[in-house]
Amino acid sequence: MTETVLQTPQKKRTPTLIIFGIIALLIIGLLAVLAIAVRTRGAPPLASGSAPDFSLTTFDGQTYKLAELRGKPVVVNFWASWCIPCRDEAPALQRAWEKYRERGLIVLGVDYVDTEMDAKKFIAEFQQTYPNGPDLGTRISQAFRISGVPETYFIDRDGKLLQGIDQNGRVKGNWIGPVPEQVLIARIEELLKQ
Repeated sequence: MTETVLQTPQKKRTPTLIIFGIIALLIIGLLAVLAIAVRTRGAPPLASGSAPDFSLTTFDGQTYKLAELRGKPVVVNFWASWCIPCRDEAPALQRAWEKYRERGLIVLGVDYVDTEMDAKKFIAEFQQTYPNGPDLGTRISQAFRISGVPETYFIDRDGKLLQGIDQNGRVKGNWIGPVPEQVLIARIEELLKQ
């Protein structure tokens, strides 16, 4: 009788250990996935390397795909109608578009977490004629890992963010906050020379 009592708990213990082992592996796997997600989400905005490809359908129905713009310098500006600093840089972006579009520059405005009506009012108020469209599902802003609006990215003819550091120690590939007009022009000129 003693042998039977010892054998029964051993048989039950083996499946229990396997189940606990599987649960432990699942928990470890889940924690690893969570760690990767947190690390990716906490990553800083893009500052160098290839710009992520995206497709933007403008408020007037045109579609722009970054990959199809290769061979042209591109300025991508993330903005929103509710963003006060975006109002500061809006006139400079329009002037840059007017000045450089004949030389092949593309300026794309990416409207972030906004209503279409408010975005269109903003575009009309600042008489923006360069392509602007909504960031549906925030897919584009997530790809660029923006930290807020406004943010501006400078993409060369090969689809890479402008390389280098300026005299103030800032990377040239992006500008976080309202981009000063002199910086905007200097970076566009650099893109056009490449």
